[in-house]
Amino acid sequence: MRTDLVILGAAFSYLALLFVVAAWGDRRAEQGKSIIGSPSVYALSIAVYCTAWTFYGSVGRAAEYGPSFLLIYLGPTLAMLTAPFLLRKMVRIAARQRITSIADFISARYGKSSGLGALVALMALITITPYIALQLKAITVSHAVLINYPDSPDASLANEGFWLDKSLWVALVLAVFIILFGTRHLDASERHEGMVAAIALESLVKLVAFMSVGVFVVFVLFAGPQDLFQQVALSPDLADTLRLDQVPGGTTGWVGMLILAFLAFLTLPRQFQVLVVENVDEHHLTRASWLFPIYLLLINLFVVPIALAGLLLGDVAGDPDSFVLTLPLSAGAEGLPLFVFIGGLSAATGMVIVETIALSTMVSNQLIMPLLLRFRFLHASQPGQLAGWLLGIRRVAIVLLLLLGYLYHALMGDAYSLVTIGLVSFAGVAQFAPALLIGLYWRGASRLGAMLGLIAGFGVWGYTLLLPGFAQSGWWDMALIEQGPWGIEWLKPYALFGLQGWDIYTHALLWSMLANVGLLVGASLFSRPTPLEQTQAALFTEAMHPNLQGTTLWRGQTTQGELRDLLARYLGAAATQRVFADIAESQDAADQIASHALVTSAEQALAGSLGSASARVLINSVVRGEALDLEGLLSILDTTSQTLEYNRRLEQKSDELARIGEELRSANERLRELDRLKDEFVAMVSHELRTPLTSIRAFAEILRDGDNLPEHKRQHFLGVIVHESQRLSRLIEEILDLARLESGRLTLDPKPLDLAQVAQRSVDAISRLQENRGIALDSAIDVEPAIIIGDEDRLEQVIINLLDNAGKFADTDQPKVRLRLYRHKRHYRLSVEDNGKGISEDERERVFEKFHQIQEQGEVPRGRPKGSGLGLPISRGIVAHLGGRLWVEDAPNLGGACLIMELPEAPEQAQ
Repeated sequence: MRTDLVILGAAFSYLALLFVVAAWGDRRAEQGKSIIGSPSVYALSIAVYCTAWTFYGSVGRAAEYGPSFLLIYLGPTLAMLTAPFLLRKMVRIAARQRITSIADFISARYGKSSGLGALVALMALITITPYIALQLKAITVSHAVLINYPDSPDASLANEGFWLDKSLWVALVLAVFIILFGTRHLDASERHEGMVAAIALESLVKLVAFMSVGVFVVFVLFAGPQDLFQQVALSPDLADTLRLDQVPGGTTGWVGMLILAFLAFLTLPRQFQVLVVENVDEHHLTRASWLFPIYLLLINLFVVPIALAGLLLGDVAGDPDSFVLTLPLSAGAEGLPLFVFIGGLSAATGMVIVETIALSTMVSNQLIMPLLLRFRFLHASQPGQLAGWLLGIRRVAIVLLLLLGYLYHALMGDAYSLVTIGLVSFAGVAQFAPALLIGLYWRGASRLGAMLGLIAGFGVWGYTLLLPGFAQSGWWDMALIEQGPWGIEWLKPYALFGLQGWDIYTHALLWSMLANVGLLVGASLFSRPTPLEQTQAALFTEAMHPNLQGTTLWRGQTTQGELRDLLARYLGAAATQRVFADIAESQDAADQIASHALVTSAEQALAGSLGSASARVLINSVVRGEALDLEGLLSILDTTSQTLEYNRRLEQKSDELARIGEELRSANERLRELDRLKDEFVAMVSHELRTPLTSIRAFAEILRDGDNLPEHKRQHFLGVIVHESQRLSRLIEEILDLARLESGRLTLDPKPLDLAQVAQRSVDAISRLQENRGIALDSAIDVEPAIIIGDEDRLEQVIINLLDNAGKFADTDQPKVRLRLYRHKRHYRLSVEDNGKGISEDERERVFEKFHQIQEQGEVPRGRPKGSGLGLPISRGIVAHLGGRLWVEDAPNLGGACLIMELPEAPEQAQ
C-alpha cells in the first residue's frame, strides 16, 4: 500500500478535491450564497496558523524540550482575547480603507508611504521564504518516511534529483491552484471565498488526522494513557522530559517565547490575510475568540503522549519530527499512515496557499506597482490593459515565490529542524509589531520612526538568527558563532553584549525589539510628521469613533469624467462601473464636478487593487486640491464627541428625573399610608379610650343611684371600675412612651442585671393571665445567670409584651407559648414563639411600624384589632436603646411566629 503510485495518487487526489471545493465556494459566492459568512468557517480559516510545523514539529519539540511547544499556542490564545478591541479595530480599519496586506496596513498608517510599504514587503519576503521552504521540506521528508520505513529517509533524499522531489511538483500544483482561486480579481481586498472554504476544509482534515494518530498511539499501541504514563514513569530520563524547566532559557525562555508567539500571530502575513483581509463581518471575531483556542487545544491534546511513546520505542520511531508517521508504521498499520500523510500535506499546503497570496499581493502592490507608476507610457495605456498586466505580475510572483521557497528548501533546509525554521521566521515578522501596534494607539508615531525601527530591528534579527543559520548550513564560517566577528566576543550573535544563557529566540527578540521600539519612539519624538501622516494617524487611532464611518476624506475637485477615465485605465470597465453604479454615463455627467464621496470611493477602489500608496498617487494626479487635513478631521471628531457628550448628559438628566419621580411617587404612597394609619390609630385610640370610660361612667352612675345595692354587687362594680381605669392608664402610658421614644426623651436606668431572673419574673407575672385564657405557657432558661446591662422595669415590660402578643396570636383551639433564654456567642437571646399561623416574610419588618396591626397568614381582617399596634415598636425602641435588637423568625418548635430579643453580654468588670 505504501507505493509511490498510491501515495502520490492520494496526495494529488486530495489536491484535486481542494480545487473542487474552491470552485464550489466561488460559484456559491457568485450566486450570492456565500459559504464563508459563518463565524465557524472564519475560525477554521484562522487555523491556517497550524502548519506542518504544528503537525510534525510540535511532537519533535515536545520530545526535546518538554512542554515548551505549548507556548507557541498560548501566544495566539492570548491574542484572540484581544479580539474585542485590538483585532476588531484592525478589521474595521482594513475594511474602511480597503487594506490588502500587512505591508499596505503599515504603509497606510504612516501617510500611505510607498517606501515603508516596500520595506515591509521586502522584509516579509526574506522572513517568510524559509517558512514556505519548511512546508515543502515537511512534504518531502514525510513522503520519504512513508516510502522507506523502517529504513532512514535520508538515503533516498540524498540520491534523488530535484525533478523527482515530490515537493517541487506539489509546489507547482499549488501555484496553479493559487493562480486560479487567489487571483481571480484584481481587487485584493475582495474576499477569496473559494480559497477560504478550501482552507477551512484543510483545517478539519489536519485536525482529524492528528487526533486519529493520537488515539491510535494511546489506545492501540498502549492500553490507555495510564499504561503509557506508567511506562514513562519507569524511565526517570523520560519523566524528566515533562518538567517545566526543560524549556530552553528557563523563565526568560517561557516569557520570551510567549511574547514571540503573540506578536507573530498578529503579524504573520497569512494570519493578517485570514484574520483581517478575509473577514466579512467583524462580529465573527466573537465566536472565533473562543472557537479557535478550542481548536488549538484539540490539535495539541496528543502531542505529549505521541512524543513520549516515540521516545519509549527508541530507534524504531526514528526522528522525533516524524513520530506521527513512524509510530503507526512501527505497529504495521497501512491506512492510518497514509491518512496522516494527507493531514500533514493539508497543513503544509494551507499555509503555502495563504502565505503566497499575501506575499504576491505585497510584491505587486508595494514593490512592482510603485515602480511602474514612474513610467509615463503606462498612463497612456488602453483602458483595462494595466489591470491585465497587474494580474499577470501577481501570477508570475506566485510562481517565483514558490520556486524561491523550494530553492531555499533544497539548499538550506537540512541545516535546521522544522521548529527552528519556524521560530526564525516568527522572530522576523515580529519586527512588524511595534509599527503596527504602537501606530494603532499613539498618534505621535511617525513614518521616519517606523522606518528606522523596522530597519534596526530587522538588522538585529538578521545578525542574531539569520546569519548564524547560514553558518550552521556551511555557507558562513562557524567562527562567527563561536568567536564573534573578528574575534570580538561581545558581538557573538548568540551572546550579544555578553548576554549568555538565554534561549536564542528570546535573546534575538530582546535586542531586536529594544532597537526597533527605541528608534520608533525616539525618532517620532524628534521628527515632524507630514499633514497626510497626521490625518492617517488620526484615522487609525480614532478608528472606533462612530462618526468616521461615513466621513469622506477628500476636499479637492475633479470632474466625473477624469475620475472615470482614471479608474477605467487602471481597473478596467467592470470595476469602474461598480464605483459609478449610480451615475449615468453621458457628456454632461462627465463634465460635472465629482462629489467628495465619489472621490473617496474611487481611491478606495484603487487601493483595493493597487495598494493605498499607489492609489493616493493616482488620485492626486487628477484631483485639484487637498484631502481632508488633520484639523478638519479632528473637527469632525470633536463635533461628534460634543454631540455624544450632550446626549450622554441628557440621558443622565433623564435618568435622574425618572429616579426623582419614582422617589416622589414612593414618598407620596408612604404619606398616604401614614395618613391612613393615623386615621385608623385615632379611631382605635378613641375606641379604646371610650370603652373603659363608658364602663367606668356606667358603673359609677349605678353606684351613685343604687343606694340599695347589695354589698357584693357594689364591690363587683367597684372592681370593674378599677380594672377599666388600669386599662385606660396602660393605653395612655403606651402613647406617652411612644412620644418619648420618637423625641429621644425616653429615660432608662441601665445597670447590670440577670436577664434570667427578669425573664422568670415576667413569666410568673403573666402566667396567671395566660392560664385563664387557656394558653399553655412553657419556659426554658438555658443559662443562669445571664448578666447584661439593662433597665429591669423596661425589659420586663418588653418580655411581658412579647408573651402577651404571642398569647393573642397563638392557635385558638390549643394555644401554646414558649419562652427560651440561651447564649449566642457574646450575646443572650430570648425567644418567644407561639403555635399560631405565623407572620409572612413581607410583614416581618412592618410589624415594628407604628400603628401596624399584625395580620396572621391567611387571615381576613375583621372586627376589633387585637392590640394598639404600639407594643412592638416600643419594645424594639427600648431594646435598641440598650444596644440590642429585636426581630421575627419562624418558630423552630411550635410552628408559628417567633420574636427574638438579643442583648450583649455585660463586660466582665460589670459582672
